[in-house]
Amino acid sequence: MYGGMMRASKCPNEELSLTNCVIVNDNDFSNKVKHIQITVDNGRQFIYTIRHNHQVKQGYLGFNVIQRKQALLSLDQEIRVEPYVPDSQRQSVGTIVLEADFLQKKNTTTDPYNTDQMAMSFKEQFARHGFTAGQPLVFKFQDKKTLSITIKEIEAAQFDTSSEKAKKDPVKIEFGVLQANSQIVFEKSEGSMLILTGKAKARSAHTSLFSADWNFQKMGIGGLDEQFVQILRRAFASRVFPPEIVEALGIKHVKGILLYGPPGTGKTLMARQIGKMLNAKDPKIVNGPEILDKYVGESEANVRRLFGDAEEEEKRMGPNSQLHIIIFDEIDAICKARGTAAGSTGVNDTVVNQLLSKIDGVEQLNNILVIGMTNRKDMIDDALLRPGRLEIQVEISLPDEKGRYDILKIKTCKMKENNKLDDDVDLREIAALAKNFSGAEIEGLVKAASSSALKRYLHLGNKIEVDPDAIDKLRLTRDDFIYSLENDVKPSLGSSDEALDKFIERGIINWGGTRDLMEKGMMFVKQARSPETSNRLCLLLEGAPTSGTSALAAYLAKNSEFPFTKVINSREMVGFSESSKCQRISRIFDDAYRSELSCIFMNDLEHLMGYSPIGPRYQSLVLDAMYSLLSSSPPDGRKILVICTSKRRSVLEELGLLSAFTAVIRLPYITYHQDVKLVLDESQALSSEEIDAVMKDLKNGKIFVGVKKLLGLLDSMRVMKGVDSRKRVAAFINLLEDEGVFTREQ
Repeated sequence: MYGGMMRASKCPNEELSLTNCVIVNDNDFSNKVKHIQITVDNGRQFIYTIRHNHQVKQGYLGFNVIQRKQALLSLDQEIRVEPYVPDSQRQSVGTIVLEADFLQKKNTTTDPYNTDQMAMSFKEQFARHGFTAGQPLVFKFQDKKTLSITIKEIEAAQFDTSSEKAKKDPVKIEFGVLQANSQIVFEKSEGSMLILTGKAKARSAHTSLFSADWNFQKMGIGGLDEQFVQILRRAFASRVFPPEIVEALGIKHVKGILLYGPPGTGKTLMARQIGKMLNAKDPKIVNGPEILDKYVGESEANVRRLFGDAEEEEKRMGPNSQLHIIIFDEIDAICKARGTAAGSTGVNDTVVNQLLSKIDGVEQLNNILVIGMTNRKDMIDDALLRPGRLEIQVEISLPDEKGRYDILKIKTCKMKENNKLDDDVDLREIAALAKNFSGAEIEGLVKAASSSALKRYLHLGNKIEVDPDAIDKLRLTRDDFIYSLENDVKPSLGSSDEALDKFIERGIINWGGTRDLMEKGMMFVKQARSPETSNRLCLLLEGAPTSGTSALAAYLAKNSEFPFTKVINSREMVGFSESSKCQRISRIFDDAYRSELSCIFMNDLEHLMGYSPIGPRYQSLVLDAMYSLLSSSPPDGRKILVICTSKRRSVLEELGLLSAFTAVIRLPYITYHQDVKLVLDESQALSSEEIDAVMKDLKNGKIFVGVKKLLGLLDSMRVMKGVDSRKRVAAFINLLEDEGVFTREQ
């Protein structure tokens, strides 16, 4: 018999079911017939490969469950059958795409399936087998879970390889016979938990990493272009490409980013915007201290919960899992260096251990991105900063002038759109004046300027009334910004003008060689600023007590006009332990390194290190810290000027600190009478007649006095106004003699 009307039956056994052939009786078809075409009641036709077996009754065809579902066959249903002979030229498989999933959806596994080995096994099991597009199959691969296969696409083999058109335009066919050289490509079904590996895997439908409506210009981040490009290049470059390319390279995605820098520079804003721009799960944002819990084990459990969703999806979706972003603000609160936290509970250490195991543990997650933010990178455990953890560390530093201009443009764009920004406002000028302002401080500056503008339209009386024409009249002017710069908002990493002013309350008096010393000092300031010189310059001003070293140092620091200027004074550290002093000094230097140009004024080095000539004694920890900080260069792109004062050069030389200085300027005592006259004239404490009388007496002796001491003695004359001039002159000469700074010649 060669076809005709036959009936449907079950496949005799499971082994034959896995062949995906229709089982026929030996007497129904000869061995020459390899394929049959069946026609069911609704006129639909299906082509199957057949296999002979005596267990099937004559006149019946044995179908497995999947075949009966495909053709909508019931048992004993009558169907028309005829042999089918494929066209070997047109119906040979060149490439066949198979869509795979687990046969039993409730019985899945996370074991990967190697598609290269699967392709070899498929060819062995189904050699010379005929397949129809859309046909379902059962596929048993090794000892793994049985798979359900659907023929997604068949391309005909090209025998005329010389034809360029044939190479470019493969022919899609509905039926084809598998050949020895057919290419087999596997891809997993949509929503399947199957994990495929190897080269015989189709390129999965790759979802774009970035949101379709993302626009860099609308992110509201100014002055961080370089940092943002660095993050994109290192953290997201591998995630933009399909998983197959990353697998072919044999690399792993970056899992962690650390953003560090001073407060208010935009770390949190950047982390939030990264979460918005990515086509990923909504980011989980958590403050570091929120992780900690008073109950034993709860802190670690809080960390595990943050990664729970990512772990579940990684098991289900594998490489096609969406990206899960976890943002830790103030991460230093939970990730301090292990072994340093006080107390015996060790909670901090176990939290760090838990976080390390989740980011880069035995069961590694490839679908997470942890973003940590801190302004104390030095406190974070070193293990967390290694590759595979928070391996990308980006400093979000103070914006430069261009960055400040970008931030000002962002913060004033609404004003400009609504014509509320006056034409005299030059944002580039404001950006140049707002030295060392962070992003948050620039935002505060714009708010303060807005308040100044709004105040003009408030009428303060018994009631507070608003000018009815305020909406039309309101404009922010240049004066509003300048006033806010001078009075309302000061940068936290700015210049300590008030502290410097205390040292030069009387100004600087040019006597004798001081003019040359000031010019020499300003030359070193220019040297420190120049881009062609070393990025570190340490200047020592040394002289006997009351010689004016502190005043001259403060004058140089203030006139340097460096955006960051700080004073380190022993008076502010009274009662500090050695370690506390070291931390305070080190913190100021760390802050200085965040500014492009910085100046530190260290007043009275001997007192800072607790030096006493009796003994002698000094604080060795402070000495070591000062030597290390004075000798170390700042990071690339930063320049620092350190101005120090000392009353005992010999002590610094003995302690080995003098070698840390680039240059030394010595301030002498006043020894010439004409220099004394210059100081007396500048002070205006005595009248010109009294000055002449004083100078007449001074000619009869020698004077050796510091300018500060001399000005202090002149203050005594200010309270003697109204007293007879001769008595005032005599009193002043007596003061000089009593202080031992003037001796008469015998």
